Amino acid sequence: MKKFDVLSKISEVGVVAVVRAESTEQGLKISEACIKGGVNSIEVTYTVPGAGDIIANLSNAYAKDPNVLIGAGTVLDSETARAAILNGAKFIVSPCFDEEVAKLCNRYQVPYVPGTQTVREVKMALDAGCDVIKLFPGDILGPRFVKDVKGPLPYANLMPSGGVDVDNIADWIKAGVVAVSAGSSMTAGAKKGDFAAVTAMAARFVEEVKNARAALKK
Repeated sequence: MKKFDVLSKISEVGVVAVVRAESTEQGLKISEACIKGGVNSIEVTYTVPGAGDIIANLSNAYAKDPNVLIGAGTVLDSETARAAILNGAKFIVSPCFDEEVAKLCNRYQVPYVPGTQTVREVKMALDAGCDVIKLFPGDILGPRFVKDVKGPLPYANLMPSGGVDVDNIADWIKAGVVAVSAGSSMTAGAKKGDFAAVTAMAARFVEEVKNARAALKK
C-alpha cells in the first residue's frame, strides 16, 4: 500500500486505536474488537508483550482487507521501526520526534507520526517529511493548542493523543485536527474481558467523528 493511501485511510475514518495490553492474546483481542467497531487503524504499541508478533498476525489476517491498517506505536528508535515494518506495519508512531526514525520511514515510504508538544517540534517534524503529526499528551495541550499551531502552520496535519474521549472529540475536530488517537478511553472494557464493550466504544468514536465533521459543514 502506498504512503498516500495509508494517510488517506487514516484521515477518512479519523480515529486511530492505541492498543496497550498485558499479553499478546489480549492485544490481539483488543485490536480485533476495535476493528469490529469500525476503527480500522490500529496502533499496536511496543509496550505490549509480543508486539511484533501481534503486528505480523494482524497484518496477515487482514492482508486482503484494504480498509484495515496495522501500525506500530511507542517506537523509540530506527531499529524498532524497521522491525515493525518488516512485520507488516503500515505506519509508525512515536511519543516524540526521532530524526533517524523519520529518515528510515521516508526511505521505505511509510508514514511516520511523531509526538510533539511545541510549535518548534511540529516544524521539525514537518521539515523531516512527516505528513501527520501527533500532539502528545493531548489532555495537557488541549484543543486550543491546535488553533495556536495552525496560526503560523496552517498546513500541519495534527492528531491528538492522550485524553481524547467521546465527550471532547467535537472540540478537537472543530479545532482542525485531521484525526484523533485514543487508547484507554476506547479499550477500557478489555481490563474486565469485555471486548464487546471495546467494540461498542470504538463504534461511538467513529460516530462522534462523523457527527463533528458534519456539524462543521452546516
